[in-house]
Amino acid sequence: MSIWDSEIALLLSGVFSILVVASIIGGILAYRYSGEKSNPTIDNLNARIRAWWLMCIVCVLAVVIGNIGVVILFALISFFALREFITLAPTRRSDHEALFWCFFIFLPLQYVLVGIQWYGMFSIFVPVFVFLFLPTRIAIAGDTYHFLERTAKIQWGMLVTVFCLSHVPALLMLDIKGYEGENVKLLLFLIVVTQLSDVLQYVFGKLFGKRPIVPKLSPNKTIEGFLGGILSSVLIGICLYWVTPFNWWVAGLMSLAITLMGFVGGLCMSAIKRDSGIKDFGAIIEGHGGMLDRIDSLCFAAPIFFHFTRYFYT
Repeated sequence: MSIWDSEIALLLSGVFSILVVASIIGGILAYRYSGEKSNPTIDNLNARIRAWWLMCIVCVLAVVIGNIGVVILFALISFFALREFITLAPTRRSDHEALFWCFFIFLPLQYVLVGIQWYGMFSIFVPVFVFLFLPTRIAIAGDTYHFLERTAKIQWGMLVTVFCLSHVPALLMLDIKGYEGENVKLLLFLIVVTQLSDVLQYVFGKLFGKRPIVPKLSPNKTIEGFLGGILSSVLIGICLYWVTPFNWWVAGLMSLAITLMGFVGGLCMSAIKRDSGIKDFGAIIEGHGGMLDRIDSLCFAAPIFFHFTRYFYT
């Protein structure tokens, strides 16, 4: 399946058209308020738009390279996300060898399993073999200080940033009758719906948000933003059913599952940041914080979307 397939080209052109319009609006707003005191909301909006251009271009380049390019891209994303997560975990010197295994053995192996499309091992490698190995290796080091807490946090980091995220390129391994060679469209569908849901929840929250859903956890996440973002994202998913093997109502249900899990993912990551006393996981992406700040919703949405699709369509 070529990147220049008409349906993929149409989808990508739509995404880039939205970015062009957003860039123009952001430029107009910046010019309008250029003579006044800096507006944090406008500055943040333009920073997010610039980051979106960069992320979309990187994703397109990966798809152009092919399946291997997609797998390598998400392996790198997992690496940076895991690094951000581990910086918050209370690790000790005795954990360093276990962390070496996580970064340089287990993470690459998980994506190799995705690349060779070995579903049986891919689906159990981290939650079975890695999860049993890590506490064993840490115990052998003989350091019992906060053993359970240290082990659990490393395991949680591997689960979210490696195992869950690897389900995005794993969509390429699904054998769907009548949809052979077109799985990259499923991957793009997942990413577009997930990320647009984040953006639209932010926009609706800024425009209409009044009542926070969980005030102590994330005061910027409002009921109005949640409802507006979820409903509009589901409508977008329905409109994009033609790039999937689904009919329009199944595309809507899949979009609802994606957006709800994405919202839950954002809440869970916000809870971690609140507990750690930080605003962002990092600063690798201007306007978006760290890598994990950008993919938190995707980490939760990807495995649900993958297994729903695999169960009902393969």
